[in-house]
Parts: sequence; C-alpha cells; structure tokens
Amino acid sequence: MPETPGREATDWPRISAHLPGIHGRLRGSPEDFVVEEIPAYEPADEGEHTIIWLTKRGETTTDVRRALAQLFHLREADVGFAGMKDKHAVTTQGFSLPRVAPDEAVQRIRDALPHLTVHWARRHRNKLKPGHLRGNRFRITVRDVPSNALERAQAIAAYLRRVGVPNYYGEQRFGRTGDNAAQGRAILQGKRVRDKWLRRFLLSAYQADLFNRYLARRVQTGLFTRLLLGDIAKKADTGGLFVVTEPAEEQPRYERGDIHFTGPMYGYKLWFAEGEAGALERAILEEENVRPEDFRRVRVKGTRRLGRLWVPDLQVEAPEAGLLVFTFTLPKGAFATTVLREFIREERDESEE
Repeated sequence: MPETPGREATDWPRISAHLPGIHGRLRGSPEDFVVEEIPAYEPADEGEHTIIWLTKRGETTTDVRRALAQLFHLREADVGFAGMKDKHAVTTQGFSLPRVAPDEAVQRIRDALPHLTVHWARRHRNKLKPGHLRGNRFRITVRDVPSNALERAQAIAAYLRRVGVPNYYGEQRFGRTGDNAAQGRAILQGKRVRDKWLRRFLLSAYQADLFNRYLARRVQTGLFTRLLLGDIAKKADTGGLFVVTEPAEEQPRYERGDIHFTGPMYGYKLWFAEGEAGALERAILEEENVRPEDFRRVRVKGTRRLGRLWVPDLQVEAPEAGLLVFTFTLPKGAFATTVLREFIREERDESEE
C-alpha cells in the first residue's frame, strides 16, 4: 500500500490514478480562472442592507471589501461578503453595504472604482456573512496541453461524473511553505500564538490535514466508492445526516449521488462515525497520538465535512489546439484545484504527443 502523505504533502492520492492524465499550464491570465458565486438566496428587495453583485479581476475579496469601505465611509467589518475568492481570477460575487441606497451604490462604484463591473444592486434585510452561498460555478482554461489531452480528459471526466471526486482541502489551506498544519499541531500541543485569527487559522489547517489523511486512506484502500458500516452520510437534497446501518441497501443511493459519506473535522465534540467507518476515523488520530479531548483546550469543537464532491455537470472542451476548458459547479467550501488535479499531473509521460 502506498504511504499516506505526511502533513506537509499535497500530493494526495487521486481517485482517477488508474487513467492517464494530462500535462498543462494553469492560470496563464486571470481570464483563465473564471468563478461565479451561487447565492444562497435572492435579495428580499427591502431592508437596510444593499447587496452589490459585481465582477473583479486580479484582486482579492479583501481588496474589494477595503475599497468599498473607503468609498462609502464604512468600517471594513460592515461590508459583508459570502465567500473568499482567488486573486488571480475573474470572479463574480456579492458584497453587502449597510445604509446605502442601491442606485447610489451602483453609481458611486462605477464612478470611483471603474475596474469593478457592477451587475446589479438590491436591498436585503441582513448583511452577507461567510457561508451565505450555495456554491460556485467555474470555467477554467488549461494551456499548453498535448494533442491527445481532450480524449484523456474526457475519459477522466466521465469516470468522475460516475464516482465523484475526493473533497480534499486544496494546497491553499496549507500555506506557501506547506507547514501550516505542522504549526497547528504545535499549537494543539501547547505552543502559544497570541494572534487569535492566526491561531484559529493554523488549527483549522491541522484539522484540514487530518481530514485529507482520512480521505486519502479511503481512496488508497478502495473504500471511496462504497459506503461503510457506521458512515455518517449526508442527503444531497436536504443536507440531513444519518448513520448508515445497512451499507448494501444504501449503496444504490450512493451510486446515484443521492447521498454521500462525510469525513471528520476533528474536535472535542465531533460526532464520530460508528463501526468500520468509526474505526478508520479513530485510527487517524491514534497515529498522531492525539485524543479528541486534546482539542478542548484550544476550543476546537469539530464537525463533519462532505467526503465526496458530486460533479454531474463536469465538462471538458477543446476550443482550439493546445487549450482545454473545464466547466463545473462545486458546493461551498470545495476547491476547484481538487477537481483539476485529477486531470493534471506534474509528470509528462512518454505517450503524450
């Protein structure tokens, strides 16, 4: 069995590893990575907040938030947003402004911040907060691909549409040097970090690393494509969670994408899976010599995270030689790079033309 990657690794096992991948170049320009936020709800057209729907290019969400706060003489904390978006991309997302009329918001942004494209502004009762979104739509261009890339990519896409994609945390969570998780573990073991935001972020990176290791174990042992006894599964339509007591009976629903297993984001209040699934979850902690109770001191409660991304709309096209365009939709909290890594491999094999 291949060795599970260590805490600083990002080369987690691919579910499509048995299929030949492709070689290519990502993010040649911001236009190669296009993201559109899917809102959780429609604005109510009443209330003291105005939701602005706009497109940014080559800026972080924080950059835009700061610019809007300065323009409307607000505190940065008063400007709401639902999700953090990449800097090296063209992204469309919502921001909320308190006590600003929609017409005024549109005109002032267009006059003072012409690099932002405003699509509409509507009133709403509450501020946008992180998580107030259903997901994101992606259109991603990969350049410098070999001549056989489309055939290979379509084969991988067909397989992923059938079995899903492991919902790994992307390398962004682990930092440029890849040591965020190790720093988080050190905090769990008693290292002091005064900055509360940094402390929470590093601990979340350690949680993400443990989740990735759990998911990697399921992929490596052939347990990703089937449910286990004791899995805590999530219903795709309602989001409800339940314990799998009859895996064979539930397997057809799993294969249709009606339900998905969840994995552990460890903490002292984590709802552990039972049976075979629970044994696997606890084994990851035991290998770390960490107990659920250890998370209490650092106030990390724990939760469940979707283990599988269902991508029925995943498509690949080749608009011209040397280019592939990928389109797909992901739920909130999922990383587009997690899907793309199933296709793009660092190594170039001899059969690539």
